[in-house]
Amino acid sequence: MKIIIIGAGIGGTSAGIALARLGHEVVIYDQMRENKPVGAALSLWSNGVKVLNWLGLGEEVAALGGAMDYMSYRDGKSGEQLCRFSLAPVTEQSGQKPYPVARADLQALLMETFGMDRIRLGMRMEKIVDDGDAVTVSFADGSTDTADMLLGADGARSITRDYVTPDGQTPPEREHSGYTNFNGLIPVDEAIGPKDQWTSYVADGKRACVMPVAGDRFYFWFDVPEPSGKVVERDAAKDLLVSEFAGWAPGVQTLIDTIDPDVSLNRVEIWDISPFTHWTKGRVAILGDAAHNTAPDIGQGACSALEDSFALGIAVATNTLSVDDTLKRYEAIRAERAGDLVLRARARGDETHMYDAEATNAWYESLKGTDGTGIIKGIVGNIVDSPVNLGGGIPA
Repeated sequence: MKIIIIGAGIGGTSAGIALARLGHEVVIYDQMRENKPVGAALSLWSNGVKVLNWLGLGEEVAALGGAMDYMSYRDGKSGEQLCRFSLAPVTEQSGQKPYPVARADLQALLMETFGMDRIRLGMRMEKIVDDGDAVTVSFADGSTDTADMLLGADGARSITRDYVTPDGQTPPEREHSGYTNFNGLIPVDEAIGPKDQWTSYVADGKRACVMPVAGDRFYFWFDVPEPSGKVVERDAAKDLLVSEFAGWAPGVQTLIDTIDPDVSLNRVEIWDISPFTHWTKGRVAILGDAAHNTAPDIGQGACSALEDSFALGIAVATNTLSVDDTLKRYEAIRAERAGDLVLRARARGDETHMYDAEATNAWYESLKGTDGTGIIKGIVGNIVDSPVNLGGGIPA
């Protein structure tokens, strides 16, 4: 079977690897002209790592991952440690160690594993036609391609999502999450936090955080509650951080001082899409952000895209009635689970960003002296129902 995938991100390339290894002819098209991922890094929790293990990339991904053994929260203003605890229970309960990884490193690994000779860059899709026997894609340069199946991994502003939306319904729209994220990579500096720890400074509904990734680097990010549409020039982003985090703890000041905007500093407004269940139409289906655009507050966006690839691979490998039937079964495996993660991330963002001052202040109080049991429970709760666990997420 020939399969076209639109989008060479984490979801598209991982799905491509899975389907190619089943013996299918797979080609990936993407409108980007070179590999320039949005965002500096991502959290690969145990469910996401397990999918990559299933794809045969376990050793490579472990080499890209940071040694994140502990989690700590600190008061953003005083720098006082509110709590610190081991993340070992996540590994013990889930069966796999999680890793933060640089997004460019992971995407390069996936693209190279799939095969750069089968990825067509600079190709913007404009039209989809499914005649019942095959699906044809038209591109902006006037070219076309035809396949038995089309998978749209074309991101938050997906054209494929519009196509699969049932006739008479309005395609799902992105919703602003109420804050902006600033992120990038810096060399490890233990004046900010230990090199084996996820360190978060919190106050006033804002966050300043670092996670370790390979190469003796920290992935950093700041959350700043603000409305959408604010225009900030790239060379002014660091000045904005200086202003927003004035008076914060010395570790935060060191973090800001270390940032080189010309090397690594991204400013991203955070949006998501309310869950929906129409992921397929005939020979066409969506995955990744096209299907479940998720705020990063629980670190499950990339993991959810990897779950799509796992579920899709299993569905294609085991169902033989028709392409339409197989894609409907994939949708049935994924839509509810993915939508639940979108809502969990949204609720987490509401709690941490001072949209309800009473709730956020109660969360700050709950962090003081905690042994991490409740936080670990929440992390594992996001992992346990993953399809990759096949019902065996936490042994009895």
